[in-house]
Amino acid sequence: MNSGVIASAKVISKSVSALETQSTSPPGLFTIHTDLGMLSTYNRDDLSSSTHSNVDSQGSQRGPSGSNGEYSAPGNWDAARENQEAQQGGGRTAPADSEVHGGRVMDSINVSELVERLGSDEDAVRKMAVFKLQSIIGDPSFADVFILEGGLKKLRYLTLHATGNTLAYSLTSFSRLLEVDKGWESVNRDLVERVVELVVTHPLVNILRGAMSILVYIVSHPYTASSRISQPDSFGFRALQPAMAVHPQFLEMLVSRLSSADHALCANALLLINSLMREAVTNESEADWPKFIRQLQDLGVIKAVYTLMQSTALQDLSHPLLEYQALTKVLLRKWRDVPMDIDKSDHRRALKSIHLASNPERVTTPVDDGEGDAKKRHNPEKWRRLGFESETPAREFEEVGYLGMMDLTEYVRRQEDGFQKLLLEQSTKLAEQRCPIARASLAVTSILCEHFEIEKADVDDAKFQLSFESRMNFDKVFKPLILQWSLLHTAGLQAFFRLWQTTGAETKDFMKIADLVRIMLEEVVGGATRVSDVRKVETDIQQFELARLRNLQMEVLELTYEDHWGHHLGQIRDELDYEALQFVKEQRIRCLLAGAWFPSGHDHNSENGAATKQNLNQSNPVSQRYAKLAHNRRFLHYADFDVRGDEEPNLEGLLKKVDLTAVFITSTNSEPNTSTTTLKATHNPISTRKITIHGYLPSNSRPTSPKTHTRAGSTANKTPRKEVTLLTLHPQTHNLAVEWLDGLRMLLNQQPITNETEKLIAMVRDYGLKIRLLNVRFDDVALAGDVPEIVSREGLDDDYYYDIFGN
Repeated sequence: MNSGVIASAKVISKSVSALETQSTSPPGLFTIHTDLGMLSTYNRDDLSSSTHSNVDSQGSQRGPSGSNGEYSAPGNWDAARENQEAQQGGGRTAPADSEVHGGRVMDSINVSELVERLGSDEDAVRKMAVFKLQSIIGDPSFADVFILEGGLKKLRYLTLHATGNTLAYSLTSFSRLLEVDKGWESVNRDLVERVVELVVTHPLVNILRGAMSILVYIVSHPYTASSRISQPDSFGFRALQPAMAVHPQFLEMLVSRLSSADHALCANALLLINSLMREAVTNESEADWPKFIRQLQDLGVIKAVYTLMQSTALQDLSHPLLEYQALTKVLLRKWRDVPMDIDKSDHRRALKSIHLASNPERVTTPVDDGEGDAKKRHNPEKWRRLGFESETPAREFEEVGYLGMMDLTEYVRRQEDGFQKLLLEQSTKLAEQRCPIARASLAVTSILCEHFEIEKADVDDAKFQLSFESRMNFDKVFKPLILQWSLLHTAGLQAFFRLWQTTGAETKDFMKIADLVRIMLEEVVGGATRVSDVRKVETDIQQFELARLRNLQMEVLELTYEDHWGHHLGQIRDELDYEALQFVKEQRIRCLLAGAWFPSGHDHNSENGAATKQNLNQSNPVSQRYAKLAHNRRFLHYADFDVRGDEEPNLEGLLKKVDLTAVFITSTNSEPNTSTTTLKATHNPISTRKITIHGYLPSNSRPTSPKTHTRAGSTANKTPRKEVTLLTLHPQTHNLAVEWLDGLRMLLNQQPITNETEKLIAMVRDYGLKIRLLNVRFDDVALAGDVPEIVSREGLDDDYYYDIFGN
């Protein structure tokens, strides 16, 4: 049995009825144990009005207990209400919970009695019998006995002639019989026309569910039958064609059911549409299936399914929606595989419509035709003017087939004014600077096919994806944007034109622009979620920043390198990371060796003892401070000056110094601006930008008690060294703060913490990698591919420079 059909049966399944097991029944005999008084003394009026009332005015089915709504699941079945209403009508009470178990057939059911009641003259008896039947006929063993007892003929009669709830139960029972691949001998033209008529004319939900379910099995039967079909016209899409001719509004009503508030009805309608599409694409002729697909699309099936994919009812409709998505890929691939043939009338008309939409001008040739009048003919560049490479455009559709023609004609139809304006703009440019519109359209079609993996499309894709749905996120499985193919193509084509114009591309740069468009669509369309609006996606494509596109292109290039030389590049990067770090470390330290002026600030003199809140807040009026690293890179010298001199002070003039070996890493946050690192900088306004150096007091500044006697070399009585703030600097600029902060950290063999230094290290590493790659030759044995053409340097001199930083 086809998994799609099995899933559809689960969607349309109703709750099971209660059956009683009697242990005294002979082994192997099926019996239904029911209170016979229920049939003999039932009040017919009460039965029709309360116990088995027909469908209410809102279209909701009333079950045998009179409760509104669908048949509820066994766990939600109101047994108490069933007992009350059954007792009022003289019937049996509802069974215990142990008797209702997931629709399983009980050990013993009297099939003969059940079949006899299906043919009763009393509607109430038939209704109760078929209500019981729908919950047990799904068992293949019971179905065989039911058919042998002659029940199939009576069930078919009820399906053709019953009304109300009896008809709803009959349709459900018949569909479940077909689900177990039984009863196909009763499927004929009369039955199909009856079911199609119900779909078209009947407004009630419970009847429509069963009717659509039957049609799903009939259309799908060639795929699910265990043996070959002797009469193929009795099943599949062809079986519905006579009935559809009688009821031409069948497809329209079917598509309209997709907007129903009843999820089960939506699922059944979409399953039937999927079955019709699959059957048409697989078995219909090349001339018939495109007409049927276009008819469905004209009725709005794409818009309806797109809305369902983005709705919150995704869990209930997962299987039919996934199947429709897979069928959409199959359709796209099938259209792509149709070769462009100008001998076909529809292909020729499509190509001609593009030419006429371009507003062509006839040119007058000076050649005389012998009658004194100048001869008029079309432009000799009729097709090259539209962007084809030659005057035989059919050859250029080889890669994308008729799908490329459909996309191009759809773009011209939607953007006819823009198409004509673009052609006028292109006509004023040189031939090599003109954007080939037709080639660009075909390139975008090819990119979309690659993105949505059209080549891998298969009718059974939905089955494979559904098997993993419990472990996968629906947002990753569903791709509703594939249903908006033409809009994505138009947006991608306009992005192609924008890139061509912005970059000043020429004909030789066509593939480069196509690669940029591919990266853009992969980023925008691939990054869209299930609920992303297609209009927002179009806007994102139109407003995509070129700088961001360039960065993505470089990332793709790096990934390409990684794919080919990942192991070797990893080793090179490790080496370059260390070299870049050492290079930047030396640059930052040399900034410290050069020295710098810092504006006035509050300082704490380490000679006065440990830093306290009081002496840190005391104001030491210092105008300027000059700091410089010693040549031995061990001491940081500094001094305070009233005014900043024209010349920088010598190292000998800087009387104060900080021993960098006494600098430590703080481990507490005792102040709001302190950090767990040794040095910190706050990148706020200049007045608050600060670099603080924490360390230990010199050993000669610690007071020692004369009464304390310690033995030399003893560590037990040593006093811990005092932690203080050794120096505070207030850089004037952000760059100065970065240089000194990271310079001091790297001098102490600590990692830099500013973004500027990290970016500088990354830039040095990347340029080093590119320089290393210049040594790679294409004739290397490890590389595959053709050797590129080496550009000649003839006519060039050495007057050039490298713009490393992009300034």
